[in-house]
Amino acid sequence: MAVNGHCDPRFDSVRQLFERHISSGSEVGASICVNISGTDVIDLWGGYTDEPRTEPWTENTIVPVWSSSKCITNLAALILVDRGLLDPFARVSRYWPEFAANGKEDIEVRHFLSHTAGVPAWEKPYPDIYDVPAATERLAGQAPWWKPGTASGYHVISQGHLVGELVRRVSGKSLGQFIRDELATPLNADFRLGVEEKDYPRIASLTKPEAPPVEPPHDRNSISLRAMKGTPILAEHVTTPAFRNAELGGGNGISNARGLNRILSTITLNGEVDGKRIISPETVNLIFREQSNGPDLVLQAHVRFGIGYALPHKQTADWIPGGRVCFWGGWGGSITIMDLDRKTTITYAMNRMGGGTIGNNRLEAYVREIYAVLNRLQKAVL
Repeated sequence: MAVNGHCDPRFDSVRQLFERHISSGSEVGASICVNISGTDVIDLWGGYTDEPRTEPWTENTIVPVWSSSKCITNLAALILVDRGLLDPFARVSRYWPEFAANGKEDIEVRHFLSHTAGVPAWEKPYPDIYDVPAATERLAGQAPWWKPGTASGYHVISQGHLVGELVRRVSGKSLGQFIRDELATPLNADFRLGVEEKDYPRIASLTKPEAPPVEPPHDRNSISLRAMKGTPILAEHVTTPAFRNAELGGGNGISNARGLNRILSTITLNGEVDGKRIISPETVNLIFREQSNGPDLVLQAHVRFGIGYALPHKQTADWIPGGRVCFWGGWGGSITIMDLDRKTTITYAMNRMGGGTIGNNRLEAYVREIYAVLNRLQKAVL
């Protein structure tokens, strides 16, 4: 199966690596996009949309990107911050009074955006998370699972409900509508939070994900296991209308590498894409205000969070460089990396799922090679 699209000759080694993964079968189907200073130097796609390898992955194929959706959701919140409608350092209760219930009165907006609010999932009994208003109301009634602001605990799907409710209360629009009106449509980006039935044929099928590490039995009451049990969503749900039609800002965005890149290059380029000012450089700077730096109570890995995105740390992903870089990924391997120092946005979406949240082994190889090329080009200039 041929790889299609465009690749700047200077990045031909990345194309060759992508082709090897496609031809060997280590990728089923995937897309990868790299934008530097507003120009796509890599925009490639290839492979198949289904595990039996009968339908080719095309330029317009889209796929669930899981938690890479959070990168778009949190950018929506930052737009409202930029407009002065949302204060990241204000209490959530200023905008959502009911959320102050059960010991959550001091939780601030920034805690939602940095996974430090202490509401990483739903307590039993599990609600129907696709019924966003009802599931969000359940979260408002819960007590925090740890003292807010003292540590991160990845808000697996709940972050989308929490941030989405702030967007709705401040803008009057649902999260999906706000993203469509303020980001996807003006930037001509193929990203959907809530997919129309006419787009179903374009959606690639996901493979069964690799199993994540099993938590030891003595840790059955840990926050990590409680969070996973309290997030009633499975990979096989992606083919259901309930999943496709919902607006789960924490996990059911459907896009491809180019669509993600088009929107998230907003951050890399200090808030402006093709002459369209989305947010100010001052608001972009907020992302880099560290909110946590240590073992994440849910992911059980070291994560450093700013406002809206993870910040580089060698214990999180040593293949992502330091500096003014922010990122996050989705279950199975999709990724968004915004490197402001190099004015480079890297995005990847695929249908063969790994077992983690921050990349898979193919993605790691692509990113390492991209940065190897960037480093060679920088040395050549010097």
